[in-house]
Amino acid sequence: MKNQYDVVVIGGGPGGYVAAIKAAQLGKSVACIEMRTHKGKPALGGTCLNVGCIPSKAILESSHKYHETKEGLAVHGVNVSDVSFDVGAMMKRKDTIVKNLTSGVQSLFKANGVDWLQGFGTLLAGKKVEFTPPEGQPEIIQAENVIIATGSSPFDIKAAPVDGEYIVDSTGALELTEVPARLGIIGAGVIGIELGSVWNRLGSEVVVLEAMDDFLPLVDQQIAKEAHKQFKKQGMDIKLGAMVSSAELVDGAVKVDYTLGDESLSLTVDKLIVAVGRRPQTENLLAGDSGVNLDERSFIYVNNACETDVPGVYAVGDVVRGPALAHKAMEEGIMVAEKIAGEVQQVNYDVIPGVIYTHPEIAGVGATEQKVKDSGEPYKTGVFPFAANGRAMAANDTVGMVKIIAHEETDRILGMHIIGPQASELIQQGGIAMEFAASAEDLQLMVFGHPTLSESVHEAALDVDGNAVHIAKRRRKKK
Repeated sequence: MKNQYDVVVIGGGPGGYVAAIKAAQLGKSVACIEMRTHKGKPALGGTCLNVGCIPSKAILESSHKYHETKEGLAVHGVNVSDVSFDVGAMMKRKDTIVKNLTSGVQSLFKANGVDWLQGFGTLLAGKKVEFTPPEGQPEIIQAENVIIATGSSPFDIKAAPVDGEYIVDSTGALELTEVPARLGIIGAGVIGIELGSVWNRLGSEVVVLEAMDDFLPLVDQQIAKEAHKQFKKQGMDIKLGAMVSSAELVDGAVKVDYTLGDESLSLTVDKLIVAVGRRPQTENLLAGDSGVNLDERSFIYVNNACETDVPGVYAVGDVVRGPALAHKAMEEGIMVAEKIAGEVQQVNYDVIPGVIYTHPEIAGVGATEQKVKDSGEPYKTGVFPFAANGRAMAANDTVGMVKIIAHEETDRILGMHIIGPQASELIQQGGIAMEFAASAEDLQLMVFGHPTLSESVHEAALDVDGNAVHIAKRRRKKK
């Protein structure tokens, strides 16, 4: 192992491994310190590839295909009988995908000359990094630049201590070997709703306990209300304003006590998933004299260029402010690597999409209507339902809508929000439009392929001025 590098990256998740590869591509000598193991073997890729984004989407897709086969093919004239599923096969497929992607990152490290140091890294003063391997003595590495990308981990709550068998966090929820008859979930955020969707489709009776009174408060509320309605229709019982006071194992099941308003209630489930958010991983990361500071929530303090208070030390991804999104971490990693190499790039934090991979999918980019309204800016909105879209009808997937928010005076697009088929893909059209400061009229004047789901974006843009073609014309009110 060398004792000096141009760049030392602490953390091998999306922010870290992308930063390491990009810095190496730009001619820097790079080491990436990663301590994670997955199923007993050292693994790159962080939470996202190992126990987050990728495995959850794999089983979301598998469970959706089962549910669609069982419930949604007859309308197409396709008759299927004796439909069944194999949880073990679903999990094996998930693990294969994870293995392929994580080994792919390892191959990219090798191809780009990045040294993977398997172990734990601690930042010392003077841009020195103490590297501690699983076995052996700590060693000191001198770095010209350090990028901290240690990510986040699930929050624990005292009321429901995770035991890994009956009470699990999001990681454990991806390893269930059979479908629980009764499944409880604490937290109705992105992770809770996605995991609830998986097991609900496979037959679990799912109850979600959410402490907040609003459902998906960071999502545009017109979209969130439609989502709440659809999840209820699918059979998920989402209890808002439910405060969990305790969870304990009683006779082989988990008894959950909670309050709902003035009522004290209890719930008995076979498994309980705790999905109340994530916290930055900064424990034992920074020596007392490192010079890097944390904010009041234990996130590493950085500016818009991801620079810490120490010149040459950067931090990216879930360990810093902003949404815990893998794509945000990746772009920050690229920005920092290019800055170190003398190039200039900025992340446009106003145009970072968010996606919830339920069915229907939920996606948004830019400001919600509530945020624009609170700002006092004059605005206008356009909404087009997938129920009026020919391609959605052909696919028998017509739930939801596209919503566009534009400035009343300049017509510039301020936000786009979608619930419905392929929302995760369609939302990129809104992101691209906003990145280039497009107006609603710009989208109105574009020619969209027919028949496509994208036509709903076109029609929503037309509806901003009350001119949608395929729905009844409405009288637009200034907001």
